[in-house]
Amino acid sequence: MADKAFDAVIVGAGFSGLYMLHRLRGLGLTARVFEAGDGVGGTWYWNRYPGARVDIESQEYSYSFSPELEDDWAWTERYAAQPELLRYANHVADRFDLRKDIQFETRVTSAVFDEAASRWTVTTDRGETVTGRFCIMATGCLSSANDPQFPGLESFQGPTYHTGRWPHEGVDFTGKRVAVIGTGSSAIQSIPEIARQAARLTVFQRTPNYSVPAHNGPLDPKFAADWKANRARHRAEQRVSSVGFIAHDPNDQSALEVSDEERQAIFEDRWRRGGFSLGGAFNDIGVNMEANLTAQKFVAEKIREIVKDPKTAEALVPKTYPFGTKRLCIDTGYYATFNRDNVELVDLRETPIEAITPAGVRTSAKEYPADAIVFAIGFDAMTGALNRIDIRGREGKALKDVWADGPKTYLGLMVAGFPNLFTITGPGSPSVLSNMIVSIEQHVDWITDCLAWLGQRQASVIEATPEAQEAWVAHVNEVADTTLYPLANSWYIGANVPGKPRVFMPYVGGVGLYRERCDAVAANDYEGFEVRSAAS
Repeated sequence: MADKAFDAVIVGAGFSGLYMLHRLRGLGLTARVFEAGDGVGGTWYWNRYPGARVDIESQEYSYSFSPELEDDWAWTERYAAQPELLRYANHVADRFDLRKDIQFETRVTSAVFDEAASRWTVTTDRGETVTGRFCIMATGCLSSANDPQFPGLESFQGPTYHTGRWPHEGVDFTGKRVAVIGTGSSAIQSIPEIARQAARLTVFQRTPNYSVPAHNGPLDPKFAADWKANRARHRAEQRVSSVGFIAHDPNDQSALEVSDEERQAIFEDRWRRGGFSLGGAFNDIGVNMEANLTAQKFVAEKIREIVKDPKTAEALVPKTYPFGTKRLCIDTGYYATFNRDNVELVDLRETPIEAITPAGVRTSAKEYPADAIVFAIGFDAMTGALNRIDIRGREGKALKDVWADGPKTYLGLMVAGFPNLFTITGPGSPSVLSNMIVSIEQHVDWITDCLAWLGQRQASVIEATPEAQEAWVAHVNEVADTTLYPLANSWYIGANVPGKPRVFMPYVGGVGLYRERCDAVAANDYEGFEVRSAAS
């Protein structure tokens, strides 16, 4: 028998879980949030590595549901750093008095659907059990850190760190020889910071990433004033855009219909602006290889301009996948860091890592001494956090088994065979291809409206039909195949996790079009869902 019964159980107290709790309260429903950390913030609670910073402009990467909240919070930087983002999450939790319904330092270990009672039984690592009519997974898309799998790791005599589980007290690398393994987003942000401290920094790169400058700085007062004066219009533009943020500023021109000089000028302008605006330079970069090659060439030239050593520069130029088909990285001085005397790049395509030794890292060519190792090897994206919980639906079927060949959802919101289980920004939704806050608000609002609709009809169970799910999965794949995204071995397809099925997980159709589709489903009495009372 469960200790406590709620209308809903929410897993995770990041930006998804906080807003979901707030909306459920507005419906008059009871809810309990379980959070593994000892504070709110999700991504920004765990990722405290040096240089951790949002890659969407702060003003756009913020909640829009409360004008009062927007009025009483002022960002200090164009791209907020982790400490400011965590303060923002705490401010939201305090402003809306959310903590009283959150149980911290508690990890959910299982969630099992009781078919007779039409309720979810949720068990935690504290041995307690609660039930909820609805179980809402706010576990985040990038919250399940990849564990390093290198021979000899246990023999290393110094400390090791993972960028996704950074010590809260920070790390001082002054005078140390540091090895960083990985060159994804967290590495690209942390490497310049670590290089300024360390006596010696060795970067081990398997696959180079495309990175563009942030040109970060204090938030421009004129920009902040414009945002406040035109906030309603800006927020509306976000919601109908393709990626959920307007700084992307898409140019509705082909890269192939302009002269070489005009194309170069447009790329240069976008590079000066910084951030993701480079990805919006032309409308066919993501779908036409010839157009994409123009962006590849432009960024390669920038890397060669910045990095003085030709061999290092060449190793940093991506050559095996199209521009933008892995999440574009936003940096502050990343490429220039390789001009420092104390920084060395090791190309693992030429000399792969053979083992971690007691004194450092050994490749096929030589051993590199290290006093500390930083693993910047990313996450088991989109499905990892869900698969680490024993989630069981009808007939005791485990979600992990149902997803053995890749995740299947309807709209990224629900899974056939798992009634009343919602996945905020789940696979099959725009999520990681968008401004996460915009996508989070859209999902939470949709779920809230759905629960209100069920209550009005005295229905208590909603479940995606297998037919609707199959049709949506086919649509997600069909749209992805019209783009260049599947050509990259990215975490979008699980390529960074050994043994993970290669399936393109996010929906690339765009935030605005996706919202229209979700709204149409709801307007048509939740088409594609089976709805019934608990007794039926």
